[in-house]
Amino acid sequence: MNYKMMGSFFGKILLVEVVFMIPAMLISLFLEEWAALKGFTISMIATFLIGLLLLLLTKGYNKVFYAKEGLACVGLSWIFMSMMGCLPFVISGAIPNYVDALFEMVSGFTTTGASILSEVESLPKGILYWRSFSHWLGGMGVLVFLLAIASKTDRSGFSMHLLRAESPGPNVGKLVPKMKQTAGLLYRMYILLTVLNVVFLLIGGMPLFDAVCTAFGTAGTGGFGIKNDSMVSYSPYIQNVCTVFMLLFGVNFTCYYLLIIGRVRDVLKDEELKLYIALVLGSIAAITWNVRGYYETLSETIRHAAFQVSTIVTTTGFSSTDFDLWPSFSKAILLFLMVVGACAGSTGGGFKCGRVLLVIKSLKRSVRQTVHPQKVQVVRVNGQMVDEKVLQNTNAYVAAYFLIIIFSFIFVSLDGFSVTTNFSAVLACFNNIGPGFEAVGPMANYGAYSMFSKVILILDMLAGRLEIFPILILFSRTTWRHS
Repeated sequence: MNYKMMGSFFGKILLVEVVFMIPAMLISLFLEEWAALKGFTISMIATFLIGLLLLLLTKGYNKVFYAKEGLACVGLSWIFMSMMGCLPFVISGAIPNYVDALFEMVSGFTTTGASILSEVESLPKGILYWRSFSHWLGGMGVLVFLLAIASKTDRSGFSMHLLRAESPGPNVGKLVPKMKQTAGLLYRMYILLTVLNVVFLLIGGMPLFDAVCTAFGTAGTGGFGIKNDSMVSYSPYIQNVCTVFMLLFGVNFTCYYLLIIGRVRDVLKDEELKLYIALVLGSIAAITWNVRGYYETLSETIRHAAFQVSTIVTTTGFSSTDFDLWPSFSKAILLFLMVVGACAGSTGGGFKCGRVLLVIKSLKRSVRQTVHPQKVQVVRVNGQMVDEKVLQNTNAYVAAYFLIIIFSFIFVSLDGFSVTTNFSAVLACFNNIGPGFEAVGPMANYGAYSMFSKVILILDMLAGRLEIFPILILFSRTTWRHS
């Protein structure tokens, strides 16, 4: 294990985090929020000194590395960023307990949106901004950002290991020949969609601060609201704008790249996109039918159904109504969408439509092989044969996915909450959604869980955002064994 190279990388990550804290600090200074200003100032100094120390101690590191270094760097980077990023919450007094603050920060960076706070409107604006900005930063990934601004061309392939480990989906490739260009292109599309989101929210009369924070949550598919009721008190127009943009950010960003270069037919033929759209439209129709009579008009019913389907399938976590009061059929659909999630290569979480597609096609192949054992069967997506390694990785992911959910559910059940509460809490955190049902529903929070359960849910959020393996390898002895 190349510890010096990893240390240098962590130092750069922490210095980047200091830069990202500056706007929140300036907001606190401008609004004279002295407690928040103190929190950001001390946190930035501490983070800067640790980052600088790591860089000084790791000068002249050996550039030879293996895939395990890339995976370990990703997992540990997110942990270190969260540990330092939550300090403003603790020092300012907004969230005095460190574990609670860490839960909130991990929930922000992993774009989960699960909160331990029962009241957020009284928080300083600087704290609210940093809390929401963590979604935007975590949505595309801070490591992707680092690749986008890197000055040196990566010839060793280390950046590809980082991108693969941090990007959601069963397979990640380059959009353009150079990795730096790929990362830069991803962020340009990400920023453009975010700016458009802010503009449309401002047109609806939303205050600038609210619009920016809401756009951060929508773009990162995070879900931290700056109102106690999330999106309930905003106008139907604003809710509809969020519905549209949540769905847009749930689409694989490769589709946008193909549209930019004029390959519209390839986008229209994309099987994952078709599955995503079918799931969304089908779920909206089914829930609209099931909750008819809960709202005064059909348009209001469709609006709430569309909003909640969008926020759950993209794992955003906003809420326009208390869906925990809906019939069991509608909640069952939302529970199903929690697992499926959005498209691979989007900012959404969950199992991913791409993996669902691969599992379905693999199952069909197994049935065909049973009937015709001598015939060679292959799995194709969008007309291209899927590599067997991708299928093997998908199978391994499925096994790890359900094992983690089962054990996490058992551990958090020690707190004595209902089966529905505990199961939905684990699903919501592991799939980076945020709200669950009953005691962790859209109008509740995770504050009542014990410190032990919160640590379990923190690990679930990290594992879900980083596609499981970058976190799992941190607990493997072979990762740290000298070779």
